[in-house]
Amino acid sequence: MAKITYREALNQAIAEEMTRDPRVFLIGEEVGQYDGAYKVSQGLLKQFGEKRVIDTPITEAGFCGLGIGAAMGGLRPIIEMMTFNFAVLAMDQIVNGAAKLRYMSGGQLKVPCVIRGPGGAAHQLAAQHSQCFESHYAFVPGLKVVMPSTPKDAKGLLKSAIRDDNPVIFIEGEILYGAMGDVPDEEYLTPIGVADIKREGTDVTLIAHSKMVYVALTAAKRLEEFGISAEVLDLRTIRPLDESLIVQSVKKTHRCVIVEEGWRYSGVGAQVADVIYNNIFDELDAPVRRVTGLDVPMPYSKPLEHQVIPDAHRVIEAVRDVLYMKG
Repeated sequence: MAKITYREALNQAIAEEMTRDPRVFLIGEEVGQYDGAYKVSQGLLKQFGEKRVIDTPITEAGFCGLGIGAAMGGLRPIIEMMTFNFAVLAMDQIVNGAAKLRYMSGGQLKVPCVIRGPGGAAHQLAAQHSQCFESHYAFVPGLKVVMPSTPKDAKGLLKSAIRDDNPVIFIEGEILYGAMGDVPDEEYLTPIGVADIKREGTDVTLIAHSKMVYVALTAAKRLEEFGISAEVLDLRTIRPLDESLIVQSVKKTHRCVIVEEGWRYSGVGAQVADVIYNNIFDELDAPVRRVTGLDVPMPYSKPLEHQVIPDAHRVIEAVRDVLYMKG
């Protein structure tokens, strides 16, 4: 077991899968000569050559379409978006191409590609570079959406995504690349569609994904000082959701707070709440609470940015609410 960064875990996953399967290749802006905008592809050009690590112009729709076509032809591309804020330029290729071609061809075509890159806010990147788009992709039948929070999950889930015969949207936390964590030395796969309990608890379930898992864990640790035992469930995969584990955890604690960085309206948390209400409504001792990013474009100002993004304090307040401790 080695302690490595989230960035290094992703790099290992790509290198191992490119070594294992010659059909796997990496394409995107600055993935080769520059070693990747966030250095996830560091050393891969030297190891695998320019035919399998391909630098592109700034043409998201173009190189995304090229990758999707290559997948239809039998290859297994990893298409890197410098940020998912830029992937909106390739939405037609992703939504009307990758997501639908297997269905429209009656199963004659497969589109085994991974579209990956960072998402969410970082630090003062403002309105056009700080957005959470997971709910957009999760809305589309034919796409799988994966958002790991730890280096171990990042590596195991990326390897599974590369081997999947369907298009996978793989969104990495933009400020998680330097996060450290234990990663097994031996090869392993983390299944898509399986959530994970990051902390056991009995009084309330905190459901989160990506970097909000760390916010939930921080809140859970502080709540322990008040004698409140919070369970933290990491979704890991947004589509398909692990409905079974969500139901199992909330059925145990009878209370739930959902934490997500993205906007509240039509967010991932709304779908999670729907799962809870439709399966175990009678088990709830309080309404499900959602803690989300504020419903505004992201400000550039650091203090205002901190106001928009959920933090442990807001999660604790929501927990006190579902425990009827306010006032």
